[in-house]
Amino acid sequence: MSLTSGNRNDVTQLLPLLDKVPPVAGLIGRPRRRPDALLADRGYDHDKYRRLVRARGITPVIAERGQEHGSGLGVFRWVVERTIAWLHGFRRLRIRWERRDDIHEAFLGLATCLITHRHVQRLC
Repeated sequence: MSLTSGNRNDVTQLLPLLDKVPPVAGLIGRPRRRPDALLADRGYDHDKYRRLVRARGITPVIAERGQEHGSGLGVFRWVVERTIAWLHGFRRLRIRWERRDDIHEAFLGLATCLITHRHVQRLC
């Protein structure tokens, strides 16, 4: 993951993010290098990005602008929005005060560990 300035459009980081996906281990054989599909909201609805995602061997499942809801993408998006809300529960991460990327990423990692620890405690 790479950090960018706060006022950049998310779609500019779509392809670098896809290129940085690590191998997914699991089944016997060579690990997969790419996801099967990309789920995205209307902000990513552009033919250029659909083409570039398909060129990487990934099926784009992107909500189309002007179409009614009902694609089912909201179910998956809710998980992402909830996770971001958990991270924003840490005041230091709500607004990026750190000038150095490595310090901000360290705080992100620490927050992720604390969130995971809290959820594991609830299960025990």
